[in-house]
Amino acid sequence: MHNIKRFYGVYLGTLTGLWLLAEMMAWSAPANFFAWRTVGMQYSGVLGIGVMSAAMVLAVRPVVFEPYLGGLDKMYRLHKWLGISGLVISVSHWLLAQGPKWMVGWGWLQRPARGPRPQLLDAPVQQFFLGQRGLAEGIGEWAFYAAALLMVMALVKRFPYRHFFKTHHLLAVAYLALVWHSVVLLKFDYWRGLLGPVMGVLMGAGTVAALMVLFRRVAVGRQVVGEVASLRHHASLDVMEVDVLCKGRWSGHVPGQFAFVTLHEDEGPHPYTISSAWTGDGHILFIIKALGDYTRTLSERLRIGDVVKIEGPYGQFNFQGAQKRQIWVGAGIGITPFIARMKALAGTPDGKTIDLFHPTAVYDEHAIGLISRDADAAGVRLHVLWSERDGLLNAARIADQVPDWRDADVWFCGPAPFGQSLKTELVAQGLPASRFHQELFQMR
Repeated sequence: MHNIKRFYGVYLGTLTGLWLLAEMMAWSAPANFFAWRTVGMQYSGVLGIGVMSAAMVLAVRPVVFEPYLGGLDKMYRLHKWLGISGLVISVSHWLLAQGPKWMVGWGWLQRPARGPRPQLLDAPVQQFFLGQRGLAEGIGEWAFYAAALLMVMALVKRFPYRHFFKTHHLLAVAYLALVWHSVVLLKFDYWRGLLGPVMGVLMGAGTVAALMVLFRRVAVGRQVVGEVASLRHHASLDVMEVDVLCKGRWSGHVPGQFAFVTLHEDEGPHPYTISSAWTGDGHILFIIKALGDYTRTLSERLRIGDVVKIEGPYGQFNFQGAQKRQIWVGAGIGITPFIARMKALAGTPDGKTIDLFHPTAVYDEHAIGLISRDADAAGVRLHVLWSERDGLLNAARIADQVPDWRDADVWFCGPAPFGQSLKTELVAQGLPASRFHQELFQMR
């Protein structure tokens, strides 16, 4: 989280700084309200298209940024922040554009007199942009309405997941319209300084990303087709084990990573943690919890032999750290990355001392037996906490079971509020915050 918070602050600060520098180079105090309104519209326009461009680039899942931003799960959290910021800034920009017009109509303001626009015969490029202003304003207004509606729909979690991904195709169209709006209406003097080229690069990168979305070219080199090789339904846990046999070349993965899996075309891709170590035999296991309307139907809809599309792998939840002691917390279905890691350690031990805490609301003897077998093979000390019998897991309980916990790296996967609470408790008692690793497995 620290990396994406830092990027978010630095990015907005850099755009603001570049805009201030561009303004100060030819600064003259605005003479009236409408002149100040123009200044505000330019700033909100720069900031708005800047955050939308970054969000659009992140939407195509560029793995090159994963090591710097902490993995795709963190990148999606940053994508969400940028989307919300873009929505708020765009609404502010629209109010700056429309509000004074309303106030003139209500008689609160008097519109300043305007003469005819000058003809810049010696500057044909600038003259062209001046001639496009009316069209760009109209396109931008309607693109704003569309983008605002689509962003709100994307943020509402009750909006069906299968439609959530489709809204991004329409958002790409709206973004391209807003790029044209921004290029035409951006203050022409900005293009002569540092701000203009920076905005050009950002909008260029965003345009390429939008076209990739529209032409369905996102991560095509990271996709493989396979088929369902076996299924196992754990009814008491509402969990499906889906073993997929890849028919194409899979680049391999490390335990803790996840993939986007398309089990049914009408539903689209869903992110699932990979629950098996990669051995090169083409098999990839996913353990899927029935948490939503779609996943609850998998036991009825999914059949052996069904075609599956897998895209990935993604993520930096990779159990790498300098500490010789590790503490794992896999809450509920959050146990899946740890299963994959234990299977890998059974074949290739890494010499670390590991305690795995598995708090669960439902005790399934068969499933716990499988986890215990994997833990024994990997040399991992397992602590199963059935909430009905053992109560809840907290920092005090971990400290009691692992006396040298302050010397450990802690890896957590499970409900986000539980993870945050546990981190707060451990950090307050002496664990360095940088050694608490949490997967933010929420794509919206």
